[in-house]
Amino acid sequence: MTGLIEQPANFPSLNGKVVFVTGGGSGIGESIVTHLCQQQAKVTFVDIAEAASQAVCDRIAEAGHARPDFIKCDLRNIDELRQAIAATAAKHGPIRVLVNNAGNDDRHKSEDVTPEYWDDRMAVNIRHQFFAAQAVRPMMRDAGGGSIINFGSITWLVGDGDCPGYVTSKAAITGMTRALAREFGPERIRVNCVLPGWVMTERQVKLWLDEAGERQINDRQCLKDKLFPADIARMVLFLAADDSRMCASQNFIVDGGWV
Repeated sequence: MTGLIEQPANFPSLNGKVVFVTGGGSGIGESIVTHLCQQQAKVTFVDIAEAASQAVCDRIAEAGHARPDFIKCDLRNIDELRQAIAATAAKHGPIRVLVNNAGNDDRHKSEDVTPEYWDDRMAVNIRHQFFAAQAVRPMMRDAGGGSIINFGSITWLVGDGDCPGYVTSKAAITGMTRALAREFGPERIRVNCVLPGWVMTERQVKLWLDEAGERQINDRQCLKDKLFPADIARMVLFLAADDSRMCASQNFIVDGGWV
């Protein structure tokens, strides 16, 4: 299985909508970009991996969908991020959907964490989400509203013990989401958070899916099928579309029922 379904939902309100996605060059982000292009949205994504991202653009175009725009960007550099957002709006018009997908869950132990590494985890996982939201807010407000979709993780809900910097940053994203939803809501900007479970990206399978991992999925997920990037992308489509117009300040958990 790949998480694909025979007749995925169509969201007419996404047709022609300008969307900005972070971390779209692989994994969950690649699936989000692909699904949005299938909905005929105008998609721009940023990523640090240039070759992989260009390959994503090629695959989407070869499948007969509008080619997304790719801008190389290190999200730790907020000026680069702001420039990419400004360039997107200048080319396509106001961004109406922001998908703050990018992050990194490298494993680490508390005793090995330095102040520099800690700051880098915050920069990689949460800081850019805030500043991207800050940058798109005026154009969403002036266009009549929009949707900001942040990415958290179930790791902070279950208390994973092998990456405390990552877990801390993902917990903070929920707090940030609720604060921004309250502040931006009067401007018809919806802010929500997606919390994926253990998604079978190429990276996850290569690094961590072994026999013990298979047993953990079977023991801890209510649904025994593996979770794939497409399963997350379809939740993003709903939150990006007008169908979710009264959803705000919420965590949307897609984890197969991880307990």
